[in-house]
Amino acid sequence: NKRNYMKSKVMLLSGLVIILAASIFALKGQETPAQDKQKVKGEKYEIQLSDEEWKKRLSPEQYYVLREQGTERSGTGKLDKVYEKGTYYSAASLQPVFTSETKYNSYSGWPSFWKPIDDDAIKLVKDTTLGMTRWEVVDSKSGSHLGHVFDDGPNPTGKRYCLNSAALIFVPEGQAPPKFKKPKN
Repeated sequence: NKRNYMKSKVMLLSGLVIILAASIFALKGQETPAQDKQKVKGEKYEIQLSDEEWKKRLSPEQYYVLREQGTERSGTGKLDKVYEKGTYYSAASLQPVFTSETKYNSYSGWPSFWKPIDDDAIKLVKDTTLGMTRWEVVDSKSGSHLGHVFDDGPNPTGKRYCLNSAALIFVPEGQAPPKFKKPKN
């Protein structure tokens, strides 16, 4: 319908603005708002690794999203259209963060959920980058960036946890949870 069409256009435009702003900071050689925010945040998490250790543990795309607060281009993530039963884990901490039971098609081009698996699985961090106030979604064990939450989701919560596929590992129902692989040398 027309409302969903307009909503998807607005979300696509928002995503493009985020990507453009991140590119401008990178080109100028300045710290990104995400890097600056990490200094201010000062939060202590259970999993504390150096940048080099994270780079060994994660793929370059995962590192960009999870540790540098990057954003995938809309529609490019492999989990956006996955709707089979299962659990979504943070690719950084391997803790379960969302389930297929709360996943829905937001037409945004990113995996979207209306509720986390458990309130303790994530933390919300105020994000004032790009001249707007948003709430960043991070996993509660490592503080790694999963995406953002918005107040335009479906009932019963009205929330849209808009996440990056690269930040998640999907495990179909009945399969074993993910385990850390040996670090890449």
